[in-house]
Amino acid sequence: MTSLDGSRSGATSSVTAATAPYPVVVVDPAGHVVELNEAALTLLPDARTEQPLPSPEWLATVQRAPGAVPATGTVGSRSFSAHPSPLPGGDTAWWLVEETAYRSVTEELKAERERARFLTEASTALLASLNLDRCMEITASLAAEYLADAALVISPTRAGKLPAVICDHEGRITRTTIPAQAEAVPGLAEALRGFPPVPSRWIDPAAASDWLIPEGFGEVGSLVVTPLPGHGVAAGALVLLRRERQRRFSESEEAFAGLFAARAGAAMSAAWLYAEQNTITDILMRDLLPPSLREVEGVEFAGGYRASVDTDRIGGDFYDVHPPSEDCPETLAVLGDVAGKGLEAAVITGKIRNTVQALLPMADDHARLLRLLNNALLGSGTIRFATLVLASTHREGRDVVLRVTAAGHPPPLIVRRDGTVEEADTAGTLIGALPTIDSRAAEVRLAPGETCLLYTDGVTEARGGPLGDAMFGERRLKRALAECAGMPAEAVVERIQMLADAWIGDGRHDDIAVLAITAPNGGAPVSAVDGATPGRRTA
Repeated sequence: MTSLDGSRSGATSSVTAATAPYPVVVVDPAGHVVELNEAALTLLPDARTEQPLPSPEWLATVQRAPGAVPATGTVGSRSFSAHPSPLPGGDTAWWLVEETAYRSVTEELKAERERARFLTEASTALLASLNLDRCMEITASLAAEYLADAALVISPTRAGKLPAVICDHEGRITRTTIPAQAEAVPGLAEALRGFPPVPSRWIDPAAASDWLIPEGFGEVGSLVVTPLPGHGVAAGALVLLRRERQRRFSESEEAFAGLFAARAGAAMSAAWLYAEQNTITDILMRDLLPPSLREVEGVEFAGGYRASVDTDRIGGDFYDVHPPSEDCPETLAVLGDVAGKGLEAAVITGKIRNTVQALLPMADDHARLLRLLNNALLGSGTIRFATLVLASTHREGRDVVLRVTAAGHPPPLIVRRDGTVEEADTAGTLIGALPTIDSRAAEVRLAPGETCLLYTDGVTEARGGPLGDAMFGERRLKRALAECAGMPAEAVVERIQMLADAWIGDGRHDDIAVLAITAPNGGAPVSAVDGATPGRRTA
């Protein structure tokens, strides 16, 4: 026997089961087997001395190649690495080291890394959108690409049918609805209610309903139904399909599908909550947004609003115009400024506007209306106060007569036809701060083309200009208003807003609201140049 230390003897002191911990095969330069220990004989029962090594093929190939180098391969279901040891005389001893457990652990580690990478990418893709439909499409697409041959994402609903997204074996996305009676598919009804998934081995693929199988998919070989857990309630269910020729889902694959479903369900639930809150916000905000104004009873009204934060739609400044009614024969215009900014101020704004709406039958008495409004704010428990200006208007011939009352608010400005700007002689205490209030009303008569401007201090206190910190000021406002003599109400508002915006630039500012009340120019409407479109009225 040839010993591994290079000696020639009949002893088996080196290559024996006792001295070699691994299977060892010794081959000569011609590729014939010289010696095998007992472990090698057990592993390679077809190997014979003085014969070429018949198997495994990978070892036979590498030992015939010039220059012995390590190699790896399988023997049956076991994995080995072969390491050559050159011996004197040209022989080579191949040590076969089993690596089955190591390879298994390595493959599992690689698979876990791939799964972790996929979950990270899936989370990024799912959280990139707060649109529920988009989240369902991404979930179905990722599941069909990485987990199965096709996937369905089903969302619960109160309607008669369930909305679903299907991604088939070719990656095509289809939106559809399925029958609400989901009991036909084992585990689907439970998944839609958030119960743990039914093991796939309990589900007969033949029980899959026709609406569950994408067109052209073929026979279903394996089926997984898992819930999409959401925030407190289930966000839906995920159905994974494999074809007949594919292997069935393993327990580890089902567990991984559950991890993916948890992330997808969280994203879908967040998107659903966002959509629901957005809908609620839109509904509630409708009454808080500034109204669209128009001509009422022959009087022009125009308003403009800018929140303190350009991304906000509402704030603490507001205006309203209430047309005449049986209880209130005059048109009532209201402009106010609630202390504070943003949503909290807007909530108080809504309360004031609703209260004024309820007090319209008393609008002929401004002092009484303001007193009742003050009591309502004091009784609401809020610590915020507001300033307000009321203007009741009606036509007398070609003129417009206004009765204006300021409550802690800057008095309205009147611009005459000749450009003269006057202040209305009105004053009063603010609303919601003191148990009693005082107010003084003033009567203003507007000839055709003249305007009464109601505004909040967001205009006069706007900081900007060349140095960025100067206030717009009342003097600058009056000068700008003088240039608006004879203009329609909308043009006056646009002019004031444009100048204030230019003054502010990119600087910070308070809420801004302006309301123009104009006596229309007399005369009949004239036709435009095309002879058909109504033109502007002229004096």
